[in-house]
Amino acid sequence: MSLNAIQVKPVSEEEEDGPSAQPDPNTSFPNLLHYRSGSGSTTPRSRQSSPGNSPRLGPTRFANSDTCDSQYTPLFLGFDKELKMQRRTKRKVGRAWYSRKRVKFVVGVIGLFVLFFLMNWVMLLRLQDHGLHSESGFSGNSSVASVSVAIREKWRKLGKEKKAQKGNYGRMLDLAAHALAEGLNKPEPKDLWLEPFGKDGYILVTANGGMNQQRVAVCNAVAVARLLNSTLVVPKFLYSSIWRDVSQFGDIYQEEHFINYLTPDIRIVKELPKELQSLDLEAIGSVVTDADIPKEAKPSFYLKNIVPILLKNGVVHFLGFGHRLAFDPIPFQLQRLRCRCNFYALQFVPKIQEVGALLLQRLRQNEGHPGPLDRYLVGSYAKRIKKDKSHSKKASRYLALHLRFEIDMVAHSLCEFGGGEGERKELEAYREIHFPALTVLKKTTMLPTPAELREEGLCPLTPEEAVLMLAALGFNRKTHIFVAGSQIYGGRSRMNALTSLYPKLVTKENLLTPTELEPFMNFSSQLAALDFIGCTAADAFSMTDSGSQLSSLVSGYRIYYGGGRMPTIRPNKRRLASIFMKNSTIEWRVFEQRIRKAVRQTKHVQPRPKARSMYRYPRCDECMCNMTITT
Repeated sequence: MSLNAIQVKPVSEEEEDGPSAQPDPNTSFPNLLHYRSGSGSTTPRSRQSSPGNSPRLGPTRFANSDTCDSQYTPLFLGFDKELKMQRRTKRKVGRAWYSRKRVKFVVGVIGLFVLFFLMNWVMLLRLQDHGLHSESGFSGNSSVASVSVAIREKWRKLGKEKKAQKGNYGRMLDLAAHALAEGLNKPEPKDLWLEPFGKDGYILVTANGGMNQQRVAVCNAVAVARLLNSTLVVPKFLYSSIWRDVSQFGDIYQEEHFINYLTPDIRIVKELPKELQSLDLEAIGSVVTDADIPKEAKPSFYLKNIVPILLKNGVVHFLGFGHRLAFDPIPFQLQRLRCRCNFYALQFVPKIQEVGALLLQRLRQNEGHPGPLDRYLVGSYAKRIKKDKSHSKKASRYLALHLRFEIDMVAHSLCEFGGGEGERKELEAYREIHFPALTVLKKTTMLPTPAELREEGLCPLTPEEAVLMLAALGFNRKTHIFVAGSQIYGGRSRMNALTSLYPKLVTKENLLTPTELEPFMNFSSQLAALDFIGCTAADAFSMTDSGSQLSSLVSGYRIYYGGGRMPTIRPNKRRLASIFMKNSTIEWRVFEQRIRKAVRQTKHVQPRPKARSMYRYPRCDECMCNMTITT
């Protein structure tokens, strides 16, 4: 049977490359057909070698009878298996060769990069080494020297190019270089490294009142100067016919500390520039009195009315300046500046601090136990306290009582205090001299009667009322009491009620010798500074008039630095008045209960209410947000 009669069956890919990979003994492949037929095959060569068209010889009914074909079947199968193995081997060898080539290429590229950076690093080290040797005076080898010459030549060329690029400013640049060369030892301007402050003129302030009113005025002036972007001249104090004190700022507070501490906030000078000192400030309209400024004026008032004067004349003089800046609404930084002024910038002069330290030592009756607030009040003198080993004992606690019962306070209140017709005539005469406006108002206007004023809590507590309050609160007879204040109206006879119940009552005049007090005589503000120190450092403080500036400042100071451990008694005079009015019938036990309840309600420390003084209520974000108290 001829091969042309053999039936051809197509072979699928699954049958050709199946899992068994065993040839069918009854089939043959195109290569074997080609081997059998040779060149006499009628099938085209391209079709025979095409994998997609390769015929497969399946079994037929002539297979057993055709002995010629069956004898070549094993031979064909051997050739087919050998060819497949050769193809697979070639594929594996090709893949391995390609992988080796790719790895070599990548390694070669990385090596080139490493060599490039290594060469750059070596050259840089040689150049740096050459620079060091050149500066120290050593000469290198010829190659290094050649590199140095090349570098110098390059810089010389760059220098020529820069000179050529000066353009229109060549002459000025040469002059600047000459000036800088000649001015090596010339001092720099003082304000060269400082932020400019106070560009919009100068502010003069003359504060009125006593020491405590003046302190508030100074801090308000600092805030106003910052608000108006002006330079503040160190404040002056107005002479008062009531206080009769010629003390100025430098007699009470440390000027240099005041100026230096507030330098980051405002510019402060000790006097006006010479070109402004000769000006008639009143004639040019630069004098602004307290009558021209409403009480607790808002910042908008100053921006609208004072800035034009500053821009026109370069200076403004606030005459009789006092409580003339509102507490709300005020920008946060201005409010904070007030606190920094009151609690840090205003430090008493050394002579007041030294005598103040003596006063505190004697009040405690022990020189070895400074109080927690001493260093804020008397500075370095607090550290000089030496413990007396021969008289070592526990420090005595003391209560400070600010008895605001001077004649000016009594006369201005329009109240009566049990002195009869003689008292009324005396106080009326005092008002005519020192408070003429109040005298006119009293004659032309229907004012509340003394009884109505007392019922509303508008009258200062008398020494008798103060001592009854202390006894009802529970202070025993052995309590040490320091009474602050100047001359009490009524003199020694009015103080008898206090001394009879509390024999250990003292004043600064009792504790300090005449020699120690002599530098302060006739200077009421400096004496008030000693009272301020004695009251602020006390273990407990009691005010008798909440409207007093001394009581307000002392209370605020104790809150700010006391850390909640410095109790202050703030009596509500209206509630106390209703209790004292029943003095002829009330029982002592009931009196104690009612007094303690009335005082307890006002003893706690509260955050600053809106529009209230931060000098009295410093517990607010503006004052105490970054406060760290150290005792």
